[in-house]
Amino acid sequence: MELSDRKKKVLRSVVDLYIRTAEPVGSKAIAELPDMNYSSATIRNEMAELTALGLLEQPHTSAGRIPSTAGYRMYVDELMMDYRLSMDETKSISHAIEEKMQRVDKMVEKVAKLVSQATELPAISVTARQNAARVEHFELVQSGKGSVILMLMLPDDQVVNKVIKLPVSLTETDLKLLTAVLNAAMTGLTLEDFTGELMEKVMGAAGAAAPLVPVILDFTQETLKNSASANMAVAGQSRLLGLPEYQDVGKAQRVMESIDADSFRNLPAVMADSNGTKVIVGPENVADELRDTSVVMTKFDIGEGMQGMIGVVGPTRMDYAKVTARLSYFAESLSKMFSKPETPQLPQPEAEEIHE
Repeated sequence: MELSDRKKKVLRSVVDLYIRTAEPVGSKAIAELPDMNYSSATIRNEMAELTALGLLEQPHTSAGRIPSTAGYRMYVDELMMDYRLSMDETKSISHAIEEKMQRVDKMVEKVAKLVSQATELPAISVTARQNAARVEHFELVQSGKGSVILMLMLPDDQVVNKVIKLPVSLTETDLKLLTAVLNAAMTGLTLEDFTGELMEKVMGAAGAAAPLVPVILDFTQETLKNSASANMAVAGQSRLLGLPEYQDVGKAQRVMESIDADSFRNLPAVMADSNGTKVIVGPENVADELRDTSVVMTKFDIGEGMQGMIGVVGPTRMDYAKVTARLSYFAESLSKMFSKPETPQLPQPEAEEIHE
């Protein structure tokens, strides 16, 4: 939909004022703005036409207008002005990151809390591998009588191991043959590639060591599943209670119960093909409980095959310009922090030994 410059200016002013006041906006309030050179009557006519176009709504007959979901969508896509962070804001965010993220062993939880504090909204933080997990190399080593150590070499120098009790007596030659078969048939595969047909193929080529194959496949699948899963945290859900939109306790409770890690498991997939910041307004959300809310997300690079994502959840009446600016600054700062050579690397799972 193409709007005249005057309609765009009026719509932007309505959204900006409503974001600041949480009250319906009248033509008089817009006419009093310093950069508005139209009369109240002209503005009132424009607001009526914007309402007819579905970009504004009138909650009560005598009240002013508020933005509709479509109005917020146009505002985010075309109208909102760039928000410039003040020097104090940039210093505050940078100081918080430097102070509270010296260690990254609990990075996800800390980032979610920091973003929630900076935006005064519920926040989500996610880290996930950019590519599906794969085993780069298999190794079998004899460990005393009647047992063998299975070692899986994963990307980024991760090593996971498992002690397997041998169901049959195997020679070193048998183990070397199985090792060769595993590396020929099972390296470089994603979790979805491990099928019943693959197990039959490997067992058929493993000779006397075939009884070990089901145990090895089970452990490999479990390892890949754990390695590929996203690490996620949500913080600040209770911040919704201070907003006018959630004074209805029942509504607030439904939304707060929906803002949890399980509800946002699909967000990494949503962001996979997205560059920059992504804004999901109101009904664009999949979950029914979030249809009156907006979600703003952005990505950052961690390195070592990892990617992070941060986002906030709030009312459609959120200050999109300020929120996107703060999230972008967070993302840029985190990417820079993780790119420094002296920055501690994300913790890797230590080699584990499981005795059966």
